[in-house]
Amino acid sequence: MVAILGYSRPQILAAVQQMYGAVAATPDAPYHFPVGAEACRRLGYPPEQTDGLPAETLARFAGVGYPFRADAVRPGDRVLDIGAGAGNDALIARRRVGPEGRVLALDLTAAMTRRLAGAARRAGIDALDVVQGSAEQLPLPEASVDSITSNGALNLVPDKRRAVAEMFRVLRPGGRLQLADVVIHRPVSVDCHEDPRLWVECVVGATVKEELLTLFAEAGFEEIRVVGEHDYFALSPSAQTREVAASFGAHAIEVGMRRGETAPSRARRWRHRLDPRRAWRRVQRRGLAGLTALGLALLSCYGTLALVALLPLLGLGLALDEGLWAGTIALFVLLTLAALAAGIRRHRSPVPMLLGAAGGSLVLHALFVDYRALVELAGFVLLASAVTWDLRRRRRREAQVLGLEEAP
Repeated sequence: MVAILGYSRPQILAAVQQMYGAVAATPDAPYHFPVGAEACRRLGYPPEQTDGLPAETLARFAGVGYPFRADAVRPGDRVLDIGAGAGNDALIARRRVGPEGRVLALDLTAAMTRRLAGAARRAGIDALDVVQGSAEQLPLPEASVDSITSNGALNLVPDKRRAVAEMFRVLRPGGRLQLADVVIHRPVSVDCHEDPRLWVECVVGATVKEELLTLFAEAGFEEIRVVGEHDYFALSPSAQTREVAASFGAHAIEVGMRRGETAPSRARRWRHRLDPRRAWRRVQRRGLAGLTALGLALLSCYGTLALVALLPLLGLGLALDEGLWAGTIALFVLLTLAALAAGIRRHRSPVPMLLGAAGGSLVLHALFVDYRALVELAGFVLLASAVTWDLRRRRRREAQVLGLEEAP
């Protein structure tokens, strides 16, 4: 895996089209993800669902799960398949909707849409429309479909919030959505999100599971439920892809949900986004807990000192409980050390923790044993050095896993 930084959004989309255009042209070539009928079977598709599908579409299957586990597609539905690819899910959906239903198969890759249109025509399948388009700008009017299915598409979309909003827009109120997609336990934090090669590896573009589900809830989807989870990347023939996936906890989930009657108000969406609990979880996942805790310790210490000095100039006074003040600073120092200890598991270097322990000891000694301003300041300098070192080691380890940097 070779990474070149600084690619633009159009180049990311071009890389996605190139990769899946190659799958359309040469499905038997080696890829970093599983392809074909065997992958379809191992991801949980029952034989009765795939029996009778054209061999040429099964050979080009490149999904990440079995979205029909959520049972969102019903007889008579008008269905939208986002990221239809070779069209296996679209053809399964076409069977499910029966003679009264219709399926629109949408995919970004021209080669895939041409293949699917040709296969459907040769198989004599009607009421199946094939369209080339983007999930970020669905070519449909509002409330025009009864159900949506998607398999492994959303993790390849740069603007996921917009794509989710588009799904909400085109679904009728009460309409159903099912999807299978790749999620991660912790986000990629090194600067590689604009690398097209890494986007098509399916990990860099993936979202933390809780954040993905929250995106749908914020858009107005209800009854969101995870109906399946599995280690999709265990099927990858690439050892490097398996290593990258394991490093970030990447796996596939299958989700079902229902569109609410109305979209949440803007104020409600922003309240949800600004929830401090969500903010802290994001900080932790990005390896910034140590930096945040240290910042709060410095703010508690020197910010309070500055406030005590400035308030009399404004004719105000502040009664300061020194025990509570020292305890607050100590708490944030200990949280900083806990974050440094957790970093050892990521980068396998005890040096930041040892440096931080020395700095923390100096600060705690100044707070509770013998206060000396220079000792306290020296302790914070050591803590800051430890946090910076830890953060750099974490980023370097990620870069090595992603192939952005050679291992020492």
